[in-house]
Amino acid sequence: MSKAIYVASSESNSGKSVITLGLMNILLGKIRKIAYFKPVIRENGGNNKDINIETMIDHFGLDVTYNDCYAFTYAELLKFRSEDNNAYVIDTIISKYKKLEDTHDFVLVDGMDFEGEGASFEFSSNVEIAKNLSIPLILVAKGDGYTPDDVTRNVLSTMQILKDKEVPLLAVIANKVDQLNVEPLHVLFAQRLPPYLLTSIIPYASELSSPTMKEIVEGVDGKILFGQNYLSNPVDHFIVGAMQLRNCLTHLEENTLIVTPGDRGDIIIAMIQANLSKNYPKVAGLVLSGGLAPDEPIIKLVEGLETVVPIVQVQTGTFETVNKVAAVKSRIYPENTLKIDLATNAFEKNTDTLSLIDKIVTSQPEGITPRMFQYQMVKRAKLHKKHIVLPEGSDDRILEAAAKLLKQEVVRLTILGKKEEIEASLQRLNIELDRKNVTIINPVDSPLLPDYTATLYELRKEKNVNMDMAADFMKDGAYFGTMMVYKGDADGMVSGSINTTQHTIRPALQFIKTKPGVSTVSSVFFMCLEDRVIVFGDCAVIPKPTSEQLADIAISSAESSIMFGIEPKIAMLSYSSGSSGQGEEVEKVRRATELVKARRPDLPVEGPIQYDAAVDPAVGKQKLPNSKVAGQASVLIFPDLNTGNNTYKAVQRETGAVAIGPMLQGLNKPVNDLSRGCTVDDIFNTVVITAIQAQS
Repeated sequence: MSKAIYVASSESNSGKSVITLGLMNILLGKIRKIAYFKPVIRENGGNNKDINIETMIDHFGLDVTYNDCYAFTYAELLKFRSEDNNAYVIDTIISKYKKLEDTHDFVLVDGMDFEGEGASFEFSSNVEIAKNLSIPLILVAKGDGYTPDDVTRNVLSTMQILKDKEVPLLAVIANKVDQLNVEPLHVLFAQRLPPYLLTSIIPYASELSSPTMKEIVEGVDGKILFGQNYLSNPVDHFIVGAMQLRNCLTHLEENTLIVTPGDRGDIIIAMIQANLSKNYPKVAGLVLSGGLAPDEPIIKLVEGLETVVPIVQVQTGTFETVNKVAAVKSRIYPENTLKIDLATNAFEKNTDTLSLIDKIVTSQPEGITPRMFQYQMVKRAKLHKKHIVLPEGSDDRILEAAAKLLKQEVVRLTILGKKEEIEASLQRLNIELDRKNVTIINPVDSPLLPDYTATLYELRKEKNVNMDMAADFMKDGAYFGTMMVYKGDADGMVSGSINTTQHTIRPALQFIKTKPGVSTVSSVFFMCLEDRVIVFGDCAVIPKPTSEQLADIAISSAESSIMFGIEPKIAMLSYSSGSSGQGEEVEKVRRATELVKARRPDLPVEGPIQYDAAVDPAVGKQKLPNSKVAGQASVLIFPDLNTGNNTYKAVQRETGAVAIGPMLQGLNKPVNDLSRGCTVDDIFNTVVITAIQAQS
């Protein structure tokens, strides 16, 4: 089989980018090194690069240069073909493709896009290129505007063309299908398409099909006056705001763009107010036509508002502006991570990805890459969706991560905090949460508070905690969230973006307590290096562990690595390797190593051992030639917190590694701590690993 797949559609506006993004996402979960190749790109004018290539490289961190990802621009293709140089075109495309094939495990080839009247020419070019590259094809069929019978007949006619040209067809993906047509189309595909052909149907999603305000601004050549931070707003509808205000309000729908002359101050203020009102749908933005700017009092008023929809000024008249707006098509930009997440989730939710991977993947290299690790974590979390509580709802990063988690349908969430403040923050950040899968609770006035207070009192009364103290504790988010986990009202908790580690851990130690047979609560980081994932422990909890505690940390860390698909080979780190070193600290590590061997003879462990001997095969072979761990350690146990914390941060900063964690281990139920300097991605990853811990 081939080391590549070719993705093509037979007409314009099929939403093919959703399929290529989804494919890249699942392929990177299985294959170590993937390239993206688009034989022919569309020029965007000026110095603008192809958006598809930029999005793939930037979002997925592909190890490939922009220039290697394409062979020709569309203008160059037309020129060479008009000069009867088609052989040169094909030879060049093959040469550039082979260069990527030779240096990568797999190549995702993205066929030409369709515009205007060149659809038949472009599809025939895609077929010709796929045939010459000798790789199978995935056909993207457009469902928008077609009946199920239309879609099926279009697919069958395209299949005949591919058969005549001897291009193997691997799968058919119908995209942008009306929700009412999904089931009838499944039936027709089953009846009329060959059983060996993989098929999937992705319903129409306005969030993916609608352009954003950023795309509108570019399409109308506009100047942004206000609302720079809200250019990701989707535009589902547009109207002309030339009528009286009361009539304009009655025409508003969700995510409407209003095109109005720039001197209509009444329309401008009313649309901003409508966007804030609970009685009207969300406004996407305003485009002010005719080169007219709002009057100075209107500008002053708008400047004083905290939340403003995008307001854009253009020089063209209203009629011409409306035509330009209507011509703007949705595209997925590298920085629009929300739309990328929506695309990959829509693809995976509606496609039998396991069967598809089985069809197109020829081999699976040994080891696990960071991308594979992160993809597999998210996929595993989705299998049995868990309920995670986030106590720090006043932190913008928590709300942004929550939106991302809910969009990808990874978990159910409870967010703690003052509801009115959280709602105001969501409005300010332009964030929408999936309300079916999130609950906002203020511990202070929660109906759960009396029961939680009584429970804490019973658990801690022997520690001199009275009812008043218990009530005060329970009004704190970390205590309330931990009690939710203890009582089974949530499966896990993630905290620490605002609070200290001790503030997060203390309630868990007080009443969730440790697992049977475990006396030490510790932590690990999953260090996602360029070509592998290794486990660091303990880098966050125990300052100066004893030998017994080090043994606990090593065993817990090995079990954590197994839980996440990493084969444990434990290195007990010290400043000397083997029997060469002496001293109190070395002896502590040596004794810890013997305890691990005695308690868990099934786990490969080496210690004391230096870091270089643990991870570098050449050094490991030289220093400990008979060791089964030296040079290939996957679980590294540090002798103290000072060493571990500094090492993980040094590796993270100097190598660009992604550090996922800390993940607490040893507790009866999962509670995890965040760094106060955490990013949105850190929070996302920590919630994912918490959900996986809850599954176990």
